[in-house]
Amino acid sequence: MHKIIIDSDPGVDDAVAIFLALASPEIELVGITTVAGNVGLDRVHNNAKRLLALVKRPDIPLVKGCSHPIMTKCSNHTDVHGEDGLAGIPLPESNYPEHSGHAVDFIIDTVMSNPGEITLCPIAPLTNIAIAMIKEPRLADNIKDIVLMGGAAFTQGNVTPAAEFNFYVDPHAAHIVFENAHHVTMLGLDVTTKADIRSGLCNSLEKQGHIAQITAAMSRKYAEFDPFLHDPCVIAYLIQPEIFSSVEGNIYIECGSKTLFGHSLVTNSTKNKVTKPKCTIVTDVDSSKLMPLIAERIGTLG
Repeated sequence: MHKIIIDSDPGVDDAVAIFLALASPEIELVGITTVAGNVGLDRVHNNAKRLLALVKRPDIPLVKGCSHPIMTKCSNHTDVHGEDGLAGIPLPESNYPEHSGHAVDFIIDTVMSNPGEITLCPIAPLTNIAIAMIKEPRLADNIKDIVLMGGAAFTQGNVTPAAEFNFYVDPHAAHIVFENAHHVTMLGLDVTTKADIRSGLCNSLEKQGHIAQITAAMSRKYAEFDPFLHDPCVIAYLIQPEIFSSVEGNIYIECGSKTLFGHSLVTNSTKNKVTKPKCTIVTDVDSSKLMPLIAERIGTLG
Protein backbone atom coordinates (compact mmCIF):
# COMPACT_ATOMS: atom_id res chain seq x y z
CA MET A 1 0.00 0.00 0.00
CA HIS A 2 1.36 3.40 -1.02
CA LYS A 3 0.26 6.39 1.05
CA ILE A 4 0.47 9.35 -1.31
CA ILE A 5 -0.17 13.05 -1.67
CA ILE A 6 -0.93 14.14 -5.24
CA ASP A 7 0.30 17.67 -5.95
CA SER A 8 -1.53 18.73 -9.09
CA ASP A 9 -2.82 21.39 -11.49
CA PRO A 10 -5.90 19.75 -13.08
CA GLY A 11 -5.58 19.41 -16.18
CA VAL A 12 -7.11 16.49 -18.06
CA ASP A 13 -4.20 14.11 -17.48
CA ASP A 14 -4.20 15.19 -13.80
CA ALA A 15 -7.87 14.19 -13.66
CA VAL A 16 -7.08 10.76 -15.09
CA ALA A 17 -4.24 10.35 -12.57
CA ILE A 18 -6.53 11.27 -9.66
CA PHE A 19 -9.24 8.89 -10.85
CA LEU A 20 -6.67 6.10 -11.27
CA ALA A 21 -5.38 6.62 -7.73
CA LEU A 22 -8.89 6.60 -6.26
CA ALA A 23 -9.75 3.42 -8.15
CA SER A 24 -6.69 1.46 -7.07
CA PRO A 25 -6.50 -0.61 -3.85
CA GLU A 26 -2.70 -0.33 -3.92
CA ILE A 27 -3.02 3.42 -3.27
CA GLU A 28 -4.16 5.33 -0.20
CA LEU A 29 -4.70 8.91 -1.31
CA VAL A 30 -4.19 10.92 1.88
CA GLY A 31 -4.60 14.30 0.22
CA ILE A 32 -4.51 16.42 -2.92
CA THR A 33 -2.74 19.77 -3.10
CA THR A 34 -3.07 22.24 -5.94
CA VAL A 35 -0.65 24.64 -7.59
CA ALA A 36 -0.83 27.02 -10.55
CA GLY A 37 0.33 25.39 -13.77
CA ASN A 38 -1.91 24.27 -16.61
CA VAL A 39 -4.23 27.15 -15.72
CA GLY A 40 -4.38 29.58 -12.79
CA LEU A 41 -4.59 28.45 -9.18
CA ASP A 42 -8.25 29.24 -8.53
CA ARG A 43 -9.30 27.38 -11.63
CA VAL A 44 -7.16 24.26 -11.04
CA HIS A 45 -8.37 24.14 -7.43
CA ASN A 46 -11.99 24.40 -8.52
CA ASN A 47 -11.35 21.67 -11.08
CA ALA A 48 -10.02 19.40 -8.33
CA LYS A 49 -13.13 20.12 -6.23
CA ARG A 50 -15.38 19.20 -9.13
CA LEU A 51 -13.46 16.00 -9.85
CA LEU A 52 -13.69 14.84 -6.23
CA ALA A 53 -17.38 15.71 -6.14
CA LEU A 54 -17.92 13.69 -9.31
CA VAL A 55 -16.47 10.57 -7.67
CA LYS A 56 -18.21 11.37 -4.35
CA ARG A 57 -15.03 11.54 -2.26
CA PRO A 58 -15.47 14.48 0.13
CA ASP A 59 -13.26 12.59 2.60
CA ILE A 60 -10.10 13.39 0.61
CA PRO A 61 -8.39 16.55 1.96
CA LEU A 62 -7.96 19.13 -0.81
CA VAL A 63 -5.65 22.05 -0.07
CA LYS A 64 -4.82 25.11 -2.17
CA GLY A 65 -1.15 25.98 -2.67
CA CYS A 66 1.05 28.43 -4.54
CA SER A 67 -0.30 30.77 -7.20
CA HIS A 68 3.07 31.70 -8.77
CA PRO A 69 6.48 30.16 -9.36
CA ILE A 70 9.27 30.93 -6.92
CA MET A 71 11.18 33.47 -9.02
CA THR A 72 9.51 34.02 -12.38
CA LYS A 73 6.70 36.59 -12.59
CA CYS A 74 3.87 34.27 -13.52
CA SER A 75 3.22 30.71 -14.54
CA ASN A 76 3.23 29.80 -18.21
CA HIS A 77 -0.25 28.40 -18.74
CA THR A 78 -0.91 25.97 -21.56
CA ASP A 79 -3.89 25.90 -23.92
CA VAL A 80 -3.68 22.12 -24.28
CA HIS A 81 -6.35 21.50 -21.62
CA GLY A 82 -8.76 24.13 -22.88
CA GLU A 83 -9.70 27.42 -21.26
CA ASP A 84 -11.12 25.78 -18.13
CA GLY A 85 -8.39 23.15 -17.78
CA LEU A 86 -10.74 20.19 -18.29
CA ALA A 87 -11.23 20.38 -22.06
CA GLY A 88 -14.55 22.21 -21.74
CA ILE A 89 -16.39 19.08 -20.60
CA PRO A 90 -19.16 20.23 -18.24
CA LEU A 91 -18.97 18.96 -14.68
CA PRO A 92 -21.35 19.85 -11.87
CA GLU A 93 -20.30 22.63 -9.53
CA SER A 94 -19.18 21.45 -6.14
CA ASN A 95 -19.80 22.37 -2.51
CA TYR A 96 -16.68 20.42 -1.63
CA PRO A 97 -15.48 21.47 1.86
CA GLU A 98 -12.66 24.03 1.87
CA HIS A 99 -9.48 23.32 3.82
CA SER A 100 -8.40 26.34 5.83
CA GLY A 101 -4.64 25.79 5.58
CA HIS A 102 -2.02 26.08 2.85
CA ALA A 103 -0.76 23.18 0.73
CA VAL A 104 2.84 23.70 1.89
CA ASP A 105 1.83 23.28 5.53
CA PHE A 106 -0.41 20.31 4.72
CA ILE A 107 2.51 18.56 3.00
CA ILE A 108 4.85 19.27 5.91
CA ASP A 109 2.36 18.25 8.61
CA THR A 110 1.33 15.04 6.83
CA VAL A 111 4.87 13.89 6.11
CA MET A 112 6.24 14.77 9.54
CA SER A 113 3.31 13.01 11.25
CA ASN A 114 3.94 9.86 9.19
CA PRO A 115 7.75 9.61 8.93
CA GLY A 116 8.94 7.34 6.15
CA GLU A 117 5.40 6.53 5.00
CA ILE A 118 4.32 9.25 2.57
CA THR A 119 5.22 9.28 -1.11
CA LEU A 120 4.84 12.70 -2.72
CA CYS A 121 3.44 12.52 -6.24
CA PRO A 122 3.86 15.93 -7.92
CA ILE A 123 2.28 16.00 -11.37
CA ALA A 124 2.58 19.78 -11.76
CA PRO A 125 5.21 22.49 -11.32
CA LEU A 126 7.19 21.75 -8.15
CA THR A 127 6.56 25.04 -6.34
CA ASN A 128 4.66 23.60 -3.37
CA ILE A 129 7.18 20.81 -2.82
CA ALA A 130 10.20 23.10 -3.03
CA ILE A 131 8.80 25.64 -0.57
CA ALA A 132 7.87 22.84 1.83
CA MET A 133 11.49 21.64 1.71
CA ILE A 134 12.75 25.15 2.41
CA LYS A 135 10.30 25.74 5.26
CA GLU A 136 10.96 22.36 6.92
CA PRO A 137 14.56 21.21 6.27
CA ARG A 138 13.82 17.83 7.91
CA LEU A 139 11.20 17.02 5.28
CA ALA A 140 13.61 15.19 2.99
CA ASP A 141 14.59 12.86 5.83
CA ASN A 142 10.97 11.85 6.39
CA ILE A 143 9.62 11.40 2.84
CA LYS A 144 9.38 7.82 1.61
CA ASP A 145 9.97 8.90 -2.01
CA ILE A 146 9.12 11.60 -4.52
CA VAL A 147 7.61 10.09 -7.66
CA LEU A 148 6.99 12.90 -10.12
CA MET A 149 5.97 13.73 -13.67
CA GLY A 150 8.38 16.20 -15.21
CA GLY A 151 11.52 16.66 -17.22
CA ALA A 152 12.97 15.18 -20.37
CA ALA A 153 16.14 13.20 -19.72
CA PHE A 154 17.05 11.73 -23.11
CA THR A 155 14.54 13.43 -25.41
CA GLN A 156 13.39 16.91 -26.41
CA GLY A 157 11.06 19.04 -24.34
CA ASN A 158 7.46 19.95 -25.15
CA VAL A 159 7.60 23.70 -24.38
CA THR A 160 11.04 24.37 -25.85
CA PRO A 161 13.44 21.88 -27.42
CA ALA A 162 15.21 21.80 -24.05
CA ALA A 163 12.41 21.78 -21.49
CA GLU A 164 9.28 19.94 -20.40
CA PHE A 165 6.33 22.04 -19.19
CA ASN A 166 6.36 21.37 -15.43
CA PHE A 167 10.07 22.09 -15.09
CA TYR A 168 9.89 25.09 -17.45
CA VAL A 169 7.14 26.78 -15.42
CA ASP A 170 9.23 26.71 -12.21
CA PRO A 171 12.79 25.46 -12.81
CA HIS A 172 14.01 27.00 -9.55
CA ALA A 173 11.55 24.81 -7.66
CA ALA A 174 12.66 21.74 -9.60
CA HIS A 175 16.29 22.58 -8.83
CA ILE A 176 15.53 22.82 -5.09
CA VAL A 177 13.71 19.49 -5.08
CA PHE A 178 16.41 17.56 -6.93
CA GLU A 179 19.17 19.14 -4.85
CA ASN A 180 17.54 18.42 -1.49
CA ALA A 181 15.62 15.16 -1.93
CA HIS A 182 17.40 11.95 -0.94
CA HIS A 183 15.74 10.19 -3.88
CA VAL A 184 13.46 11.13 -6.78
CA THR A 185 11.72 8.86 -9.25
CA MET A 186 11.27 10.92 -12.42
CA LEU A 187 8.73 10.02 -15.08
CA GLY A 188 9.42 12.54 -17.82
CA LEU A 189 8.69 12.80 -21.51
CA ASP A 190 10.98 9.83 -22.20
CA VAL A 191 8.29 7.53 -20.85
CA THR A 192 5.08 9.59 -20.88
CA THR A 193 5.12 10.13 -24.66
CA LYS A 194 4.61 6.36 -24.93
CA ALA A 195 1.29 6.61 -23.04
CA ASP A 196 -0.66 7.30 -26.22
CA ILE A 197 -4.39 7.92 -25.79
CA ARG A 198 -4.95 6.97 -29.44
CA SER A 199 -4.16 3.31 -28.74
CA GLY A 200 -7.79 2.55 -27.85
CA LEU A 201 -8.18 4.04 -24.36
CA CYS A 202 -11.27 6.13 -25.15
CA ASN A 203 -13.04 3.26 -26.91
CA SER A 204 -12.61 1.15 -23.78
CA LEU A 205 -13.75 3.91 -21.43
CA GLU A 206 -16.83 4.73 -23.50
CA LYS A 207 -18.17 1.19 -22.97
CA GLN A 208 -18.21 1.64 -19.21
CA GLY A 209 -19.95 3.81 -16.61
CA HIS A 210 -20.61 7.53 -16.24
CA ILE A 211 -17.21 8.55 -14.85
CA ALA A 212 -15.36 6.48 -17.44
CA GLN A 213 -17.40 8.13 -20.19
CA ILE A 214 -16.61 11.61 -18.87
CA THR A 215 -12.92 10.62 -18.74
CA ALA A 216 -13.15 9.50 -22.37
CA ALA A 217 -14.76 12.77 -23.44
CA MET A 218 -12.08 14.85 -21.72
CA SER A 219 -9.33 12.64 -23.12
CA ARG A 220 -10.60 12.87 -26.70
CA LYS A 221 -10.62 16.68 -26.57
CA TYR A 222 -7.21 16.80 -24.90
CA ALA A 223 -5.73 14.38 -27.46
CA GLU A 224 -6.48 16.86 -30.25
CA PHE A 225 -3.58 18.92 -28.85
CA ASP A 226 -1.54 16.38 -26.87
CA PRO A 227 -2.17 12.66 -27.38
CA PHE A 228 -0.16 11.56 -24.34
CA LEU A 229 -1.39 10.86 -20.81
CA HIS A 230 1.63 12.13 -18.91
CA ASP A 231 0.44 12.34 -15.30
CA PRO A 232 -1.26 8.94 -14.90
CA CYS A 233 2.13 7.30 -15.50
CA VAL A 234 3.13 8.32 -11.97
CA ILE A 235 0.22 6.45 -10.40
CA ALA A 236 0.56 3.48 -12.76
CA TYR A 237 4.25 3.22 -11.82
CA LEU A 238 3.29 2.79 -8.16
CA ILE A 239 0.66 0.19 -9.05
CA GLN A 240 2.60 -1.88 -11.61
CA PRO A 241 6.29 -0.91 -11.64
CA GLU A 242 7.10 -4.07 -13.55
CA ILE A 243 5.65 -2.65 -16.81
CA PHE A 244 8.16 0.24 -16.70
CA SER A 245 11.90 0.41 -17.42
CA SER A 246 14.38 2.80 -15.83
CA VAL A 247 18.00 3.81 -15.35
CA GLU A 248 19.75 5.35 -12.36
CA GLY A 249 21.40 8.75 -12.54
CA ASN A 250 21.43 12.32 -11.28
CA ILE A 251 19.48 15.31 -12.57
CA TYR A 252 20.56 18.95 -12.71
CA ILE A 253 17.96 21.62 -13.58
CA GLU A 254 19.12 24.59 -15.67
CA CYS A 255 17.76 27.89 -14.29
CA GLY A 256 20.07 30.51 -15.77
CA SER A 257 20.32 29.98 -19.51
CA LYS A 258 17.53 31.46 -21.65
CA THR A 259 18.07 28.78 -24.28
CA LEU A 260 18.12 25.85 -21.84
CA PHE A 261 15.74 27.28 -19.21
CA GLY A 262 14.11 24.36 -17.39
CA HIS A 263 16.32 21.73 -19.01
CA SER A 264 16.83 18.52 -17.01
CA LEU A 265 20.45 17.48 -17.54
CA VAL A 266 21.07 13.84 -16.67
CA THR A 267 24.32 12.24 -15.59
CA ASN A 268 24.01 8.49 -16.02
CA SER A 269 25.65 6.62 -13.16
CA THR A 270 27.19 4.04 -15.50
CA LYS A 271 29.35 6.80 -16.96
CA ASN A 272 30.09 8.61 -13.70
CA LYS A 273 30.75 6.27 -10.80
CA VAL A 274 32.06 9.02 -8.52
CA THR A 275 28.68 10.59 -7.73
CA LYS A 276 26.16 8.24 -6.15
CA PRO A 277 22.94 8.30 -8.20
CA LYS A 278 19.86 9.46 -6.34
CA CYS A 279 17.36 9.56 -9.18
CA THR A 280 15.48 6.72 -10.85
CA ILE A 281 14.80 7.95 -14.38
CA VAL A 282 11.92 6.01 -15.92
CA THR A 283 12.44 5.67 -19.66
CA ASP A 284 9.89 3.21 -21.07
CA VAL A 285 6.52 1.59 -20.47
CA ASP A 286 4.60 -1.26 -22.02
CA SER A 287 1.63 0.77 -23.27
CA SER A 288 -0.24 -2.40 -24.20
CA LYS A 289 -0.54 -3.01 -20.45
CA LEU A 290 -0.75 0.59 -19.29
CA MET A 291 -3.88 1.63 -21.19
CA PRO A 292 -5.96 -1.42 -20.20
CA LEU A 293 -4.90 -0.80 -16.57
CA ILE A 294 -6.16 2.80 -16.71
CA ALA A 295 -9.42 1.85 -18.46
CA GLU A 296 -10.16 -1.08 -16.18
CA ARG A 297 -9.54 0.80 -12.95
CA ILE A 298 -11.45 3.96 -13.88
CA GLY A 299 -14.31 1.76 -15.04
CA THR A 300 -14.81 0.66 -11.42
CA LEU A 301 -15.60 4.21 -10.25
CA GLY A 302 -19.17 4.09 -11.53
